[in-house]
Amino acid sequence: MELRDEVLKDEVLREMVLLRERTPDITGSVACTVDGLPLACDLAAGDGDRTAALTAALVAMSRRMLSLSGRGDLQETLISGTAGFAAFYTAGPTIVLTVLARPGTNLGLLRLEGYKTAAAVAVIAARIR
Repeated sequence: MELRDEVLKDEVLREMVLLRERTPDITGSVACTVDGLPLACDLAAGDGDRTAALTAALVAMSRRMLSLSGRGDLQETLISGTAGFAAFYTAGPTIVLTVLARPGTNLGLLRLEGYKTAAAVAVIAARIR
């Protein structure tokens, strides 16, 4: 791994840890490329590779749906389940931030913090790449 990639990973991971610390209902997150390559993982279970791959598939479908329906560019996809939420935020043109949260999470706060972290990740990636 190149030094530049390692710096990107470290800085993105730092933002993801801050996200979890700011928002107690968030249980973890993964940053990956739109192709499904993991950049950084803040999950206790360590399923970053599988989460990244599924994120890429979901993002591709979400972008396709928006294109077909004329709704513009993807910003966020939110999945609600019986055991919590999975939210996906674009972080620039090539990175996606996946955020996992507990049931009962304040969705307004989740969205606010998710967008804020995704924007920070996009700035980091633009500066380093």
